[in-house]
Amino acid sequence: MSCIVGVDGCKGGWIAALCDVSITEPPILRVERSWIELIRNLPPGSLIAVDMPIGLPDRIEGSGRGPEQAVRSRLGERQSSVFSIPSRGAVHAADYADACRAALATSSPPRKVSQQGFHLFPKIREIDAFLRAEPEWRECIFETHPELAFATIRGAPLLHPKKIRGTINPAGMTERRALLLAAGLPETCLTASPPRGAAADDALDALAALVVARHIAAGRGKPFPDPPGRDSHGLPIAIWSFVPDRPASQEPAMSDQPVPRQMIEAAAERIAGHARTTPVMRLGTGAFGSRADVSLKLECLQHAGSFKTRGAFNNLLSLDVPAAGVAAASGGNHGAAVAYAAGKRGVKATIFVPEISPAAKIEAIRRFGADVRIGGAQYDDAQAACDKFVAETGALKIHPFSAKETIAGQGTLGREWRRQEPDLDTVLVAVGGGGLISGIAGWFAGTNVKVVGVEPEGSRALQAALEAKAPVTVTVASVAADSLGARNVGQLVYDVSKDTVDHVALVPDAAITEAQRVLWRDFRLAVEPGGAAALGALISGAYKPMPGERLGVLVCGANVDLMKLAELTA
Repeated sequence: MSCIVGVDGCKGGWIAALCDVSITEPPILRVERSWIELIRNLPPGSLIAVDMPIGLPDRIEGSGRGPEQAVRSRLGERQSSVFSIPSRGAVHAADYADACRAALATSSPPRKVSQQGFHLFPKIREIDAFLRAEPEWRECIFETHPELAFATIRGAPLLHPKKIRGTINPAGMTERRALLLAAGLPETCLTASPPRGAAADDALDALAALVVARHIAAGRGKPFPDPPGRDSHGLPIAIWSFVPDRPASQEPAMSDQPVPRQMIEAAAERIAGHARTTPVMRLGTGAFGSRADVSLKLECLQHAGSFKTRGAFNNLLSLDVPAAGVAAASGGNHGAAVAYAAGKRGVKATIFVPEISPAAKIEAIRRFGADVRIGGAQYDDAQAACDKFVAETGALKIHPFSAKETIAGQGTLGREWRRQEPDLDTVLVAVGGGGLISGIAGWFAGTNVKVVGVEPEGSRALQAALEAKAPVTVTVASVAADSLGARNVGQLVYDVSKDTVDHVALVPDAAITEAQRVLWRDFRLAVEPGGAAALGALISGAYKPMPGERLGVLVCGANVDLMKLAELTA
């Protein structure tokens, strides 16, 4: 192998970024009119990573080929599209109507072809015809996706879309250039004008593919799915990314963690004076009939009623906020926190909530000055509405859990807790999307403190991910669904939690409501279901401490409907 190449489609044909394997010289960017011309102008034995589908199944099950389904969750809320590429018959159809008919006949559930995806078909056919005619190239050409490459470099989904309404988004381009610079590409090739026939975003996508090619050449390529499948013509079907550099025998140091302690320290300094230091209530041995020495960390007394305020402030204080302000999708607590933090910073906030959000939480968001928009029946509908708004306006999206800035902000709670209770053995932490437990576990990693997650039996996204060794989607049905109802924790939360969370305890809804009753009856603490879930694990025996174990229980949310609480405690 003498050359590595990253390729993307462009208006002029194909844009290629080339360099030798040793990367001693800056990459060369050039445009070729056809795939055949591109290949003819490459040295023999070149390794190519291309942003274009390879391998076409005869039938499609679900939302596109297996690779598309495998990578979507890794892009967070999908800053750019991963098209549902249909069957071979649809891709080779003569016109759009024929393509739709072929797609409907060869997909389950039946799916048509998007107009935008249809425009890719000529280029897909170029590669398909070439690889069927030249089988010796099948092991040298790898399908990739730029947004997956960028997310792998960053260790989390991107913050800014590449385009807004078809127009280049400067913030998105700046973010991608910074990531390519961090990946080792020279600044000169990132800021130079692209070759004639290609746009600036095409050039960055080709360079992102080059980064993937470099890692594949070094033996660090990672396919989705793993192992890759093959279609009826023997062509591989997988989207490739990579595993970041690290010797296999070396345990990751704290600084190598996705959200290292240094990042949490910086967040604590950043939000000091903006978020409250919340108290600890020490109850002693035997509390709640347990054998442990129990204390409660009362984060329910935080501004806006939950820990989410920490992550909201860290996002607002560490990222550039555009004129369009910030946007968030939320079941309630995240939206209230973003609204509160934005109000304190004089920033416009637009919050999308589903119809299932409690009235008390919606009222809190409005009270803090945000523009509240009902974004559909369920949380996923609100998230889709939020994503559309961000794409149209350029607002900064603040993710409730799948962002390093959010996790680091929540991790300040662990840092604060450790200083208040230096002798803890175990902490119980409720889990929704996982941003809170990721931050806390990231802070306690490497110490003698065991971090145990608590999820409702009917909402177990983190436990399912730890069992499957990858993020998976679960169904949600719980009394705490408005705050602990995430269907998928996402890649970043999984990557932080898999080595730092001891295990997850599942609690029935009855134990959660009983914990709410106890907190009101014995301590006059009005706590929402999600905020009481960790105590529910202790009360129900879902977590059984050892005699004398120094156990910290996090009470993390106070945005409760007081009428419902009155009914529970009557």
